[in-house]
Amino acid sequence: MTEVSICMKTTISVIKADIGGFPGHQDVHPELIKVAKEMLATAKKSGQLTDFFVGKCGDDLQLIMTHSKGVDCKEIHKLAWDTFVAGTEVAKRLKLYGAGQDLLSDAFSGNVKGMGPGVAELEFEERTSEPVIVFMMDKTDPGAFNLPVYRMFADPFCTPGLVIDPSMQGGFHFEVYDTVEGRKITFKTPEEMYSMLAFVGSRSRYVIKRVYPGPGNKVSEKEAVACVSTEKLSQIAGQYVGKDDPVAIVRCQSGLPAVGEVLEPFSFPHLVAGWMRGSHQGPMMPCAMEQATPTRLDGPPRVVALGFQLANGTLVGPADIFKDVSYDYTRQKANEIAEYMRRHGPFEPHRLPEEDLEYTNLPKLQEKFKGRFTKI
Repeated sequence: MTEVSICMKTTISVIKADIGGFPGHQDVHPELIKVAKEMLATAKKSGQLTDFFVGKCGDDLQLIMTHSKGVDCKEIHKLAWDTFVAGTEVAKRLKLYGAGQDLLSDAFSGNVKGMGPGVAELEFEERTSEPVIVFMMDKTDPGAFNLPVYRMFADPFCTPGLVIDPSMQGGFHFEVYDTVEGRKITFKTPEEMYSMLAFVGSRSRYVIKRVYPGPGNKVSEKEAVACVSTEKLSQIAGQYVGKDDPVAIVRCQSGLPAVGEVLEPFSFPHLVAGWMRGSHQGPMMPCAMEQATPTRLDGPPRVVALGFQLANGTLVGPADIFKDVSYDYTRQKANEIAEYMRRHGPFEPHRLPEEDLEYTNLPKLQEKFKGRFTKI
């Protein structure tokens, strides 16, 4: 009898939530990390998980998990939910700020999507070498990933491989979500690059969700090679309950952008929405995980990059990539931009335009004073 070789796919799930800040919105208390590690260690011992890493970015607790159960797995999502619930109890005992603020439901409904936590997941067959970068952002929304993800997979000035690697000549396909109308569209690059930019440049509405290889790539066109969490807390809750603080997973090398090409977009501290009360524009500052404690007016926004090598689902790492001194210049530039933007105070362009403040307290002020307006 001929033996049939079955290649198991690996799933990497990154699920994050703000379940209590320390102090205010700055950091994650060590007790919350301890609880999360204990619960995920138990799940690994039972075989529920292959491996895990518990991280943080600002006041967000980050669960990085590998398993073989596929994306949107109820069992894995419930594990994450239960971990956040257990952490919330600790946060309440310690009177941490906003304890459980990202848990927008009292009961798990089978999937954490739409319940508050942010989710990015990829399922794929591991290659001979499988480098993966997990990006974690704080004090911003999913649109903050639009520019860097576009540059990773479609900008040859950032990614030389698009020009000199034959397997990348077919470009990449971008799955874009319209977060207002609840619909999606896929753009093929490079042929539809200009059209795509017309949409994703409006980062408050159109966000890049996934990226797939184009024709001729070494990686299957059916396997996403990048995924961004696109959950918008304000739209779920109907009011401002904190910024979305997105995460992303990006696979690298061998037909995909090299690790250095994936990181290169973050050498530019691009302006993003968020910062204080989710109502301001500010520069995205790449930093080490221990530096991701935004304190200047709860900012400026931060991004952490954790690098792993996957080995049969085992997370080899992480390398805390933005700890590298080569990002010192970017951090300095981000501080200069932050200083410049802060001098505008409550005026645009530091404060977001009115249409982007729909879920803040501004509508309450508009309602309060609408009777005082008279025709000109």
